[in-house]
Amino acid sequence: QVQLVESGGGWVQPGGSLRLSCVASGSILSFGAMGWYRQAPGKQRELVASIDSGGHLTYADFVKGRFPISRDNAKNTLYLQMSSLKPEDTAVYYCARFPFSRWFDSWGQGTQVTVSS
Repeated sequence: QVQLVESGGGWVQPGGSLRLSCVASGSILSFGAMGWYRQAPGKQRELVASIDSGGHLTYADFVKGRFPISRDNAKNTLYLQMSSLKPEDTAVYYCARFPFSRWFDSWGQGTQVTVSS
């Protein structure tokens, strides 16, 4: 099973930027479409953005224009370029197949993003 490891999170002030990476232990093409998800304390996990193998993109309304998603199939890596960060973006961010399958997929450790002054 291909493992996914997220990185790039941290603490940033409102208005700041971060770039998240998700590296796969094998080919990300095996996943087809992939997505970034997030889970804030006390809230359900939610989709942030997705990209399929053909480059089609979808975004949650709360991040449109702020968090472009991209993938580098040659490097088996998924990216999320986060800008204009807000305190409400504070969450643990995860990458996974899109849509996530409870039968075939598992969540990694994620990467914590904290936005505060």
